[in-house]
Amino acid sequence: MSRRYEMSVEIAGHRPEKADAVCAAAASQWGFADWYDQDGALTASAEGNLCGGEGEEQFTERLAVAIWKANGAYCDVTVDATYLESLPQETHCLDEADYARLIGKRKSRPATSADAS
Repeated sequence: MSRRYEMSVEIAGHRPEKADAVCAAAASQWGFADWYDQDGALTASAEGNLCGGEGEEQFTERLAVAIWKANGAYCDVTVDATYLESLPQETHCLDEADYARLIGKRKSRPATSADAS
């Protein structure tokens, strides 16, 4: 069974000369494509599926191992996993009273001869 996730990763304390290799290693484990350097930390996020019973913790371990190997040393790897199939949800529906309040007009009414004068 596969489950849809958005994974965000932040990699800090890596060897600067290994940045490209670290990003490539992370991308080989998940669909990370657009990388940002925020004060020396590399960040990216992407959507994908966890399959074969792999959980968030196992994914984090798999990703960290690939990054550490590419870096040739330990660095900080932080993963934020968002399960997309069961997000909190709120439904909002506005009515004509909301329309009147927000637009500042009364409920529409047919034009009369008095409106023409």
